[in-house]
Amino acid sequence: MIEVRINRHPSGRIQSFSMSGHAESGPYGHDLVCAGASAVSIGAVNAAQVLCQAELLVETQQDGGYISCTVPEALSESQHRDVQLLLEGMVLSLKSIEEEYDAFISITDRR
Repeated sequence: MIEVRINRHPSGRIQSFSMSGHAESGPYGHDLVCAGASAVSIGAVNAAQVLCQAELLVETQQDGGYISCTVPEALSESQHRDVQLLLEGMVLSLKSIEEEYDAFISITDRR
C-alpha cells in the first residue's frame, strides 16, 4: 500500500509530505495506482521547483517507492503562495485516487 503523509503548519500551510510503499494494484510496470500517485507527486515537486523557482528539500530512494519533500521557510511570500497552490492541487489529485482505490493508497493529512 502507498502511504502518503501531509504535514501542515498550524496555519494550514503544507510544510512537508512523504509518500512511501507500492500499491501492488497490478503487475510490475502496469500498476496504475503507483503510476498515478508517482506522476502527481513528482509533477507537483518539479512544477514548484521550476515554475516557482523554489528549492524544495527532496529525498528519494534509488529503487523507488519513496519521496519526501519539505518546503523551506526561507521562501518569499509569493513563492510560498505559489508552492502551496501546487501542493494543494497534488493533495486533491491524490485524494481523488484514494477515493477510487482506497485498498491501495492511504492519505494522512495532519493539521
